[in-house]
Amino acid sequence: MTCAAIDSRVFRNLFGTEEIRNVFSDEAYVRYLIDTEAALARAESKVGVIPEDVGEALTEALAGVKIDFERISRETDIVGYPVLPLINQLVEQVPADIAKYIHWGATTQDIMDCASVLQIKQGLKIVKRQLHQLIDCLRGLSERYRDTPMAGRTHLQHALPCTFGYKCAVYLSGLLRHAERIEEIERRCLLVQFGGAAGTLASLGNDRTGLHVRAQLAHELDLKNPSITWHTARDTIAEILNFLALIGGSLGKIAYDIMIMCSNEFSEVAEPFVPHRGASSTMPQKRNPISSEVVLAASKLLRANASLGLDAMVVDFERATGPWHLEWVAIPEAFVLCVGALHQTNFAMGGLVVNTDNMDTLLCSTKGLIVGEAVMMGLAPSIGRQPAHDVVYAACKTAIENGRPLLDVLAENEEITAKVSTAQLAQFCNPINYLGASQHMVDDILKIAGGKGKFAGTLSPTEERAG
Repeated sequence: MTCAAIDSRVFRNLFGTEEIRNVFSDEAYVRYLIDTEAALARAESKVGVIPEDVGEALTEALAGVKIDFERISRETDIVGYPVLPLINQLVEQVPADIAKYIHWGATTQDIMDCASVLQIKQGLKIVKRQLHQLIDCLRGLSERYRDTPMAGRTHLQHALPCTFGYKCAVYLSGLLRHAERIEEIERRCLLVQFGGAAGTLASLGNDRTGLHVRAQLAHELDLKNPSITWHTARDTIAEILNFLALIGGSLGKIAYDIMIMCSNEFSEVAEPFVPHRGASSTMPQKRNPISSEVVLAASKLLRANASLGLDAMVVDFERATGPWHLEWVAIPEAFVLCVGALHQTNFAMGGLVVNTDNMDTLLCSTKGLIVGEAVMMGLAPSIGRQPAHDVVYAACKTAIENGRPLLDVLAENEEITAKVSTAQLAQFCNPINYLGASQHMVDDILKIAGGKGKFAGTLSPTEERAG
Protein backbone atom coordinates (compact mmCIF):
# COMPACT_ATOMS: atom_id res chain seq x y z
CA MET A 1 0.00 0.00 0.00
CA THR A 2 1.24 3.51 -0.79
CA CYS A 3 -0.13 7.01 -0.42
CA ALA A 4 2.50 8.81 -2.52
CA ALA A 5 1.88 9.62 -6.19
CA ILE A 6 5.39 8.56 -7.22
CA ASP A 7 4.76 5.03 -5.90
CA SER A 8 1.03 4.83 -6.58
CA ARG A 9 -0.11 2.01 -8.80
CA VAL A 10 -2.43 4.58 -10.40
CA PHE A 11 -0.16 7.60 -10.84
CA ARG A 12 3.41 6.31 -10.65
CA ASN A 13 4.09 6.09 -14.40
CA LEU A 14 3.05 9.70 -14.84
CA PHE A 15 5.54 10.95 -12.27
CA GLY A 16 8.45 8.52 -12.60
CA THR A 17 9.84 5.43 -14.26
CA GLU A 18 10.31 1.90 -13.00
CA GLU A 19 14.06 2.21 -13.49
CA ILE A 20 14.52 5.16 -11.14
CA ARG A 21 12.05 3.82 -8.58
CA ASN A 22 14.08 0.61 -8.42
CA VAL A 23 17.19 2.62 -7.49
CA PHE A 24 15.38 4.14 -4.52
CA SER A 25 13.36 1.10 -3.46
CA ASP A 26 13.65 -0.30 0.06
CA GLU A 27 15.38 -3.38 -1.33
CA ALA A 28 17.98 -1.29 -3.17
CA TYR A 29 18.58 0.94 -0.16
CA VAL A 30 19.12 -1.95 2.23
CA ARG A 31 21.43 -3.62 -0.28
CA TYR A 32 23.48 -0.40 -0.42
CA LEU A 33 23.63 -0.38 3.40
CA ILE A 34 24.92 -3.96 3.33
CA ASP A 35 27.38 -3.16 0.54
CA THR A 36 28.73 -0.28 2.64
CA GLU A 37 29.22 -2.51 5.68
CA ALA A 38 31.04 -5.06 3.50
CA ALA A 39 33.21 -2.37 1.90
CA LEU A 40 34.08 -0.98 5.33
CA ALA A 41 35.23 -4.41 6.45
CA ARG A 42 37.38 -4.78 3.33
CA ALA A 43 38.87 -1.33 3.86
CA GLU A 44 39.70 -2.03 7.51
CA SER A 45 41.23 -5.39 6.62
CA LYS A 46 43.48 -3.79 4.02
CA VAL A 47 44.55 -1.00 6.39
CA GLY A 48 45.16 -3.51 9.19
CA VAL A 49 42.45 -2.40 11.61
CA ILE A 50 40.81 -5.84 11.62
CA PRO A 51 42.29 -9.23 10.61
CA GLU A 52 43.39 -9.39 6.99
CA ASP A 53 41.02 -12.17 5.94
CA VAL A 54 37.88 -10.78 7.57
CA GLY A 55 37.02 -8.23 4.90
CA GLU A 56 36.61 -10.72 2.06
CA ALA A 57 35.02 -13.30 4.34
CA LEU A 58 32.41 -10.80 5.51
CA THR A 59 31.79 -9.61 1.96
CA GLU A 60 31.10 -13.16 0.86
CA ALA A 61 28.88 -13.88 3.84
CA LEU A 62 26.89 -10.67 3.54
CA ALA A 63 26.20 -11.30 -0.14
CA GLY A 64 23.87 -14.14 0.77
CA VAL A 65 21.93 -12.75 3.72
CA LYS A 66 18.12 -12.70 3.67
CA ILE A 67 16.46 -9.62 5.08
CA ASP A 68 13.18 -9.61 6.96
CA PHE A 69 11.81 -6.20 5.98
CA GLU A 70 8.82 -6.42 8.31
CA ARG A 71 11.20 -6.89 11.22
CA ILE A 72 13.40 -4.00 10.08
CA SER A 73 10.30 -1.84 9.89
CA ARG A 74 9.17 -2.74 13.40
CA GLU A 75 12.62 -2.20 14.93
CA THR A 76 13.27 1.00 12.99
CA ASP A 77 10.04 2.36 14.44
CA ILE A 78 11.58 1.82 17.88
CA VAL A 79 15.22 2.78 17.22
CA GLY A 80 14.48 5.61 14.80
CA TYR A 81 17.08 4.46 12.25
CA PRO A 82 17.38 1.28 10.16
CA VAL A 83 21.08 0.51 10.63
CA LEU A 84 21.02 -1.13 14.07
CA PRO A 85 18.00 -3.29 13.13
CA LEU A 86 19.84 -4.31 9.96
CA ILE A 87 23.05 -5.13 11.83
CA ASN A 88 21.08 -7.35 14.20
CA GLN A 89 19.93 -9.45 11.25
CA LEU A 90 23.37 -9.49 9.64
CA VAL A 91 25.07 -10.66 12.83
CA GLU A 92 22.55 -13.49 13.18
CA GLN A 93 23.32 -14.80 9.69
CA VAL A 94 27.12 -14.48 9.68
CA PRO A 95 29.61 -16.74 11.52
CA ALA A 96 30.32 -15.31 14.97
CA ASP A 97 34.10 -15.11 14.49
CA ILE A 98 33.69 -12.53 11.72
CA ALA A 99 30.27 -11.08 12.66
CA LYS A 100 31.90 -9.18 15.52
CA TYR A 101 33.74 -6.98 13.00
CA ILE A 102 30.57 -5.72 11.27
CA HIS A 103 30.19 -1.92 11.64
CA TRP A 104 33.66 -1.62 13.25
CA GLY A 105 34.33 1.99 14.28
CA ALA A 106 31.36 3.35 12.31
CA THR A 107 28.23 5.21 13.28
CA THR A 108 24.74 4.93 11.84
CA GLN A 109 25.03 8.09 9.77
CA ASP A 110 28.23 6.85 8.12
CA ILE A 111 26.44 3.85 6.71
CA MET A 112 23.23 5.67 5.80
CA ASP A 113 25.03 8.53 4.09
CA CYS A 114 27.17 6.15 2.05
CA ALA A 115 24.10 4.19 0.97
CA SER A 116 22.33 7.41 0.05
CA VAL A 117 25.29 8.67 -1.98
CA LEU A 118 25.47 5.34 -3.81
CA GLN A 119 21.80 5.73 -4.70
CA ILE A 120 22.43 9.31 -5.81
CA LYS A 121 25.34 8.17 -7.96
CA GLN A 122 23.16 5.63 -9.74
CA GLY A 123 20.31 8.11 -9.99
CA LEU A 124 22.57 10.71 -11.60
CA LYS A 125 23.51 8.20 -14.29
CA ILE A 126 19.85 7.87 -15.23
CA VAL A 127 19.33 11.63 -15.11
CA LYS A 128 22.37 12.12 -17.32
CA ARG A 129 21.18 9.61 -19.90
CA GLN A 130 17.71 11.14 -20.07
CA LEU A 131 19.17 14.64 -20.17
CA HIS A 132 21.42 13.83 -23.11
CA GLN A 133 18.51 12.19 -24.90
CA LEU A 134 16.57 15.44 -24.59
CA ILE A 135 19.61 17.44 -25.70
CA ASP A 136 19.79 15.32 -28.85
CA CYS A 137 16.07 15.84 -29.46
CA LEU A 138 16.25 19.62 -29.07
CA ARG A 139 19.36 19.76 -31.21
CA GLY A 140 17.41 18.11 -34.00
CA LEU A 141 14.46 20.48 -33.60
CA SER A 142 16.78 23.50 -33.54
CA GLU A 143 18.44 22.37 -36.77
CA ARG A 144 15.25 21.47 -38.57
CA TYR A 145 13.34 24.64 -37.67
CA ARG A 146 16.25 27.07 -37.70
CA ASP A 147 14.58 29.14 -40.43
CA THR A 148 10.91 28.55 -39.58
CA PRO A 149 9.46 31.97 -38.66
CA MET A 150 6.93 32.44 -35.90
CA ALA A 151 5.73 35.13 -33.55
CA GLY A 152 7.93 35.82 -30.60
CA ARG A 153 5.84 36.84 -27.60
CA THR A 154 6.38 38.90 -24.46
CA HIS A 155 3.67 39.30 -21.82
CA LEU A 156 1.67 36.80 -23.93
CA GLN A 157 1.46 39.33 -26.78
CA HIS A 158 3.24 39.52 -30.11
CA ALA A 159 6.62 41.16 -29.66
CA LEU A 160 8.97 40.46 -32.59
CA PRO A 161 9.41 37.60 -35.06
CA CYS A 162 11.76 34.75 -34.22
CA THR A 163 12.08 31.18 -35.47
CA PHE A 164 10.87 27.99 -33.87
CA GLY A 165 14.43 26.72 -34.11
CA TYR A 166 15.55 29.73 -32.06
CA LYS A 167 12.96 28.89 -29.39
CA CYS A 168 14.19 25.29 -29.25
CA ALA A 169 17.82 26.44 -29.14
CA VAL A 170 17.02 28.61 -26.11
CA TYR A 171 15.63 25.50 -24.38
CA LEU A 172 18.72 23.61 -25.49
CA SER A 173 21.13 26.19 -24.07
CA GLY A 174 19.86 25.63 -20.52
CA LEU A 175 20.06 21.87 -20.84
CA LEU A 176 23.65 22.12 -22.05
CA ARG A 177 24.51 23.99 -18.87
CA HIS A 178 22.79 21.25 -16.86
CA ALA A 179 25.00 18.71 -18.64
CA GLU A 180 28.04 20.67 -17.43
CA ARG A 181 26.63 20.89 -13.92
CA ILE A 182 26.07 17.17 -13.63
CA GLU A 183 29.72 16.51 -14.49
CA GLU A 184 30.79 18.97 -11.79
CA ILE A 185 28.44 17.41 -9.25
CA GLU A 186 29.82 13.95 -9.93
CA ARG A 187 33.33 15.25 -9.23
CA ARG A 188 32.45 17.34 -6.19
CA CYS A 189 29.49 15.83 -4.37
CA LEU A 190 29.73 12.04 -4.43
CA LEU A 191 31.60 11.80 -1.12
CA VAL A 192 32.15 8.77 1.07
CA GLN A 193 31.11 9.19 4.70
CA PHE A 194 33.12 7.74 7.58
CA GLY A 195 33.62 9.68 10.78
CA GLY A 196 32.40 7.62 13.70
CA ALA A 197 30.28 8.87 16.58
CA ALA A 198 31.11 12.59 16.44
CA GLY A 199 32.97 12.66 13.15
CA THR A 200 36.46 12.50 14.70
CA LEU A 201 37.19 8.80 14.02
CA ALA A 202 38.36 8.50 17.62
CA SER A 203 37.34 4.83 17.74
CA LEU A 204 40.25 4.03 15.42
CA GLY A 205 42.88 5.88 17.44
CA ASN A 206 44.53 9.27 17.61
CA ASP A 207 46.72 8.81 14.57
CA ARG A 208 45.79 8.81 10.85
CA THR A 209 44.53 5.22 10.83
CA GLY A 210 40.92 6.28 10.54
CA LEU A 211 41.77 8.56 7.63
CA HIS A 212 43.46 5.67 5.83
CA VAL A 213 40.35 3.56 6.36
CA ARG A 214 38.15 6.36 4.99
CA ALA A 215 40.34 6.69 1.90
CA GLN A 216 40.24 2.94 1.34
CA LEU A 217 36.47 2.88 1.87
CA ALA A 218 36.11 5.58 -0.79
CA HIS A 219 38.14 3.39 -3.13
CA GLU A 220 36.05 0.30 -2.35
CA LEU A 221 32.79 2.17 -3.05
CA ASP A 222 34.18 4.23 -5.95
CA LEU A 223 33.29 7.48 -4.19
CA LYS A 224 35.32 10.61 -3.49
CA ASN A 225 37.36 10.85 -0.28
CA PRO A 226 36.58 14.12 1.55
CA SER A 227 39.11 16.01 3.62
CA ILE A 228 36.88 16.03 6.66
CA THR A 229 33.71 14.37 7.96
CA TRP A 230 30.57 15.96 6.51
CA HIS A 231 27.95 14.67 8.96
CA THR A 232 26.69 18.21 9.50
CA ALA A 233 27.97 19.89 6.33
CA ARG A 234 25.09 19.03 4.01
CA ASP A 235 25.82 21.43 1.18
CA THR A 236 26.60 18.67 -1.31
CA ILE A 237 23.20 17.06 -0.79
CA ALA A 238 21.49 20.44 -1.00
CA GLU A 239 23.41 21.14 -4.21
CA ILE A 240 22.19 17.89 -5.76
CA LEU A 241 18.58 18.60 -4.80
CA ASN A 242 18.82 22.12 -6.14
CA PHE A 243 20.40 20.82 -9.34
CA LEU A 244 17.44 18.51 -9.87
CA ALA A 245 15.15 21.48 -9.24
CA LEU A 246 17.07 23.49 -11.85
CA ILE A 247 16.43 20.75 -14.39
CA GLY A 248 12.79 20.83 -13.31
CA GLY A 249 12.70 24.58 -13.85
CA SER A 250 14.02 24.25 -17.39
CA LEU A 251 11.58 21.44 -18.17
CA GLY A 252 8.73 23.41 -16.60
CA LYS A 253 9.46 26.35 -18.90
CA ILE A 254 9.37 24.06 -21.95
CA ALA A 255 6.14 22.46 -20.72
CA TYR A 256 4.51 25.84 -20.07
CA ASP A 257 5.34 27.03 -23.59
CA ILE A 258 4.10 23.82 -25.16
CA MET A 259 0.82 23.89 -23.25
CA ILE A 260 0.04 27.41 -24.44
CA MET A 261 1.17 26.70 -28.00
CA CYS A 262 -1.10 23.61 -27.99
CA SER A 263 -4.19 25.69 -27.27
CA ASN A 264 -6.78 25.85 -30.04
CA GLU A 265 -6.23 29.58 -30.42
CA PHE A 266 -2.56 28.90 -31.26
CA SER A 267 -2.32 25.29 -32.50
CA GLU A 268 1.34 25.89 -33.33
CA VAL A 269 2.41 22.55 -31.87
CA ALA A 270 0.80 19.43 -30.47
CA GLU A 271 2.06 16.62 -28.28
CA PRO A 272 2.43 13.26 -30.06
CA PHE A 273 -0.84 11.56 -30.85
CA VAL A 274 -1.50 8.35 -28.96
CA PRO A 275 -5.06 6.96 -29.04
CA HIS A 276 -7.01 8.21 -26.01
CA ARG A 277 -4.05 10.10 -24.55
CA GLY A 278 -5.28 13.39 -23.15
CA ALA A 279 -8.88 12.34 -23.70
CA SER A 280 -11.76 13.82 -21.76
CA SER A 281 -14.47 11.78 -20.07
CA THR A 282 -17.12 14.03 -21.61
CA MET A 283 -15.54 16.01 -24.48
CA PRO A 284 -14.52 13.65 -27.30
CA GLN A 285 -12.64 16.35 -29.20
CA LYS A 286 -10.06 16.93 -26.46
CA ARG A 287 -6.33 16.17 -26.83
CA ASN A 288 -4.96 17.63 -23.64
CA PRO A 289 -1.17 18.16 -23.36
CA ILE A 290 -0.83 15.57 -20.61
CA SER A 291 2.97 15.21 -20.61
CA SER A 292 3.46 18.96 -20.32
CA GLU A 293 0.92 19.19 -17.51
CA VAL A 294 2.71 16.48 -15.53
CA VAL A 295 6.11 18.08 -16.15
CA LEU A 296 4.89 21.47 -14.93
CA ALA A 297 3.57 19.88 -11.73
CA ALA A 298 6.84 17.96 -11.24
CA SER A 299 8.86 21.15 -11.65
CA LYS A 300 6.99 22.72 -8.73
CA LEU A 301 7.45 19.64 -6.54
CA LEU A 302 11.17 19.59 -7.35
CA ARG A 303 11.49 23.18 -6.15
CA ALA A 304 9.78 22.20 -2.90
CA ASN A 305 12.27 19.36 -2.37
CA ALA A 306 15.16 21.72 -3.10
CA SER A 307 13.89 23.89 -0.27
CA LEU A 308 13.92 20.87 2.06
CA GLY A 309 17.56 20.29 1.14
CA LEU A 310 18.41 23.85 2.13
CA ASP A 311 16.55 23.45 5.42
CA ALA A 312 18.50 20.25 6.12
CA MET A 313 21.75 22.23 5.99
CA VAL A 314 20.89 24.09 9.19
CA VAL A 315 21.89 21.57 11.84
CA ASP A 316 23.09 21.64 15.40
CA PHE A 317 26.62 20.79 16.55
CA GLU A 318 28.20 17.49 15.42
CA ARG A 319 25.00 15.50 14.83
CA ALA A 320 21.65 16.88 13.79
CA THR A 321 18.57 16.43 15.98
CA GLY A 322 16.24 16.14 13.03
CA PRO A 323 16.93 18.14 9.85
CA TRP A 324 18.80 15.15 8.34
CA HIS A 325 15.49 13.32 8.18
CA LEU A 326 14.26 15.78 5.56
CA GLU A 327 16.73 14.29 3.10
CA TRP A 328 15.22 10.83 3.52
CA VAL A 329 12.04 12.22 1.97
CA ALA A 330 13.50 14.74 -0.46
CA ILE A 331 16.22 12.72 -2.18
CA PRO A 332 14.19 9.74 -3.45
CA GLU A 333 11.21 11.88 -4.39
CA ALA A 334 13.34 14.45 -6.21
CA PHE A 335 15.14 11.83 -8.29
CA VAL A 336 11.93 10.03 -9.23
CA LEU A 337 10.21 13.31 -10.16
CA CYS A 338 13.19 14.59 -12.15
CA VAL A 339 13.62 11.40 -14.15
CA GLY A 340 9.86 11.22 -14.65
CA ALA A 341 9.79 14.81 -15.93
CA LEU A 342 12.71 14.14 -18.27
CA HIS A 343 10.95 11.01 -19.54
CA GLN A 344 7.72 12.92 -20.20
CA THR A 345 9.56 15.79 -21.91
CA ASN A 346 11.47 13.36 -24.11
CA PHE A 347 8.16 11.82 -25.14
CA ALA A 348 6.53 15.19 -25.86
CA MET A 349 9.44 16.75 -27.73
CA GLY A 350 10.54 13.54 -29.44
CA GLY A 351 7.24 13.28 -31.30
CA LEU A 352 6.23 16.95 -31.27
CA VAL A 353 3.85 17.92 -34.07
CA VAL A 354 4.97 21.31 -35.42
CA ASN A 355 2.29 23.19 -37.37
CA THR A 356 4.34 25.62 -39.44
CA ASP A 357 1.25 26.83 -41.33
CA ASN A 358 -0.31 28.03 -38.09
CA MET A 359 2.96 29.63 -37.03
CA ASP A 360 2.96 31.61 -40.27
CA THR A 361 -0.73 32.50 -39.97
CA LEU A 362 -0.29 33.82 -36.44
CA LEU A 363 2.88 35.66 -37.39
CA CYS A 364 0.90 37.59 -39.98
CA SER A 365 -2.31 37.84 -37.95
CA THR A 366 -1.61 41.35 -36.65
CA LYS A 367 -1.19 42.64 -40.21
CA GLY A 368 2.34 43.89 -39.68
CA LEU A 369 2.06 45.18 -36.12
CA ILE A 370 4.61 42.62 -34.94
CA VAL A 371 7.31 44.48 -36.89
CA GLY A 372 6.52 47.92 -35.53
CA GLU A 373 10.04 48.06 -34.13
CA ALA A 374 11.46 47.21 -37.53
CA VAL A 375 9.65 50.16 -39.10
CA MET A 376 10.76 52.44 -36.28
CA MET A 377 14.41 51.39 -36.64
CA GLY A 378 14.15 51.73 -40.43
CA LEU A 379 12.86 55.30 -40.15
CA ALA A 380 15.16 56.35 -37.30
CA PRO A 381 18.22 57.18 -39.49
CA SER A 382 16.07 59.59 -41.50
CA ILE A 383 13.92 61.30 -38.85
CA GLY A 384 15.49 60.31 -35.53
CA ARG A 385 14.63 57.47 -33.18
CA GLN A 386 12.09 59.23 -30.94
CA PRO A 387 10.18 60.91 -33.79
CA ALA A 388 10.20 57.55 -35.58
CA HIS A 389 8.80 55.89 -32.44
CA ASP A 390 6.03 58.49 -32.19
CA VAL A 391 4.98 58.33 -35.83
CA VAL A 392 4.97 54.51 -35.89
CA TYR A 393 3.07 54.43 -32.58
CA ALA A 394 0.38 56.62 -34.11
CA ALA A 395 0.27 54.45 -37.23
CA CYS A 396 -0.06 51.29 -35.12
CA LYS A 397 -2.91 52.88 -33.15
CA THR A 398 -4.75 53.69 -36.37
CA ALA A 399 -4.12 50.21 -37.77
CA ILE A 400 -5.47 48.55 -34.59
CA GLU A 401 -8.56 50.74 -34.33
CA ASN A 402 -9.48 50.31 -37.99
CA GLY A 403 -8.34 46.74 -38.53
CA ARG A 404 -6.02 47.76 -41.35
CA PRO A 405 -2.57 46.50 -42.36
CA LEU A 406 0.19 48.60 -40.87
CA LEU A 407 1.81 48.99 -44.29
CA ASP A 408 -1.30 50.64 -45.74
CA VAL A 409 -1.48 53.13 -42.89
CA LEU A 410 2.23 53.95 -43.15
CA ALA A 411 2.00 54.43 -46.92
CA GLU A 412 -0.61 57.16 -46.40
CA ASN A 413 1.66 59.20 -44.12
CA GLU A 414 3.48 61.80 -46.19
CA GLU A 415 5.97 62.44 -43.40
CA ILE A 416 7.08 58.83 -43.79
CA THR A 417 6.84 58.49 -47.58
CA ALA A 418 8.90 61.64 -47.98
CA LYS A 419 11.80 59.81 -46.36
CA VAL A 420 11.41 56.17 -47.51
CA SER A 421 9.79 54.52 -50.49
CA THR A 422 6.78 52.24 -50.38
CA ALA A 423 9.03 49.38 -51.42
CA GLN A 424 11.27 50.07 -48.43
CA LEU A 425 8.24 50.21 -46.15
CA ALA A 426 7.13 46.83 -47.50
CA GLN A 427 10.54 45.42 -46.64
CA PHE A 428 10.31 46.86 -43.14
CA CYS A 429 6.86 45.30 -42.69
CA ASN A 430 7.87 41.80 -43.79
CA PRO A 431 8.43 39.72 -40.64
CA ILE A 432 10.90 37.47 -42.45
CA ASN A 433 13.27 40.43 -42.73
CA TYR A 434 13.37 41.05 -38.99
CA LEU A 435 14.70 37.84 -37.45
CA GLY A 436 17.83 39.54 -36.18
CA ALA A 437 20.68 37.23 -35.20
CA SER A 438 18.33 34.48 -34.05
CA GLN A 439 19.46 32.00 -36.71
CA HIS A 440 23.12 32.72 -36.05
CA MET A 441 22.56 32.11 -32.34
CA VAL A 442 20.97 28.77 -33.23
CA ASP A 443 24.15 27.90 -35.11
CA ASP A 444 26.28 28.91 -32.14
CA ILE A 445 24.29 26.71 -29.75
CA LEU A 446 24.42 23.81 -32.19
CA LYS A 447 28.19 24.07 -32.31
CA ILE A 448 28.30 23.79 -28.52
CA ALA A 449 25.84 20.88 -28.65
CA GLY A 450 27.86 19.05 -31.26
CA GLY A 451 25.51 19.91 -34.10
CA LYS A 452 26.50 20.97 -37.57
CA GLY A 453 24.96 24.41 -37.85
CA LYS A 454 22.30 24.88 -40.47
CA PHE A 455 20.70 21.48 -41.03
CA ALA A 456 21.44 20.25 -44.52
CA GLY A 457 17.95 18.84 -44.94
CA THR A 458 16.04 21.91 -43.75
CA LEU A 459 13.38 23.09 -46.13
CA SER A 460 12.79 26.76 -46.69
CA PRO A 461 9.71 28.11 -44.87
CA THR A 462 7.81 28.23 -48.15
CA GLU A 463 8.76 24.68 -49.11
CA GLU A 464 7.89 23.35 -45.66
CA ARG A 465 4.47 25.00 -45.63
CA ALA A 466 3.80 23.74 -49.15
CA GLY A 467 4.88 20.22 -48.15
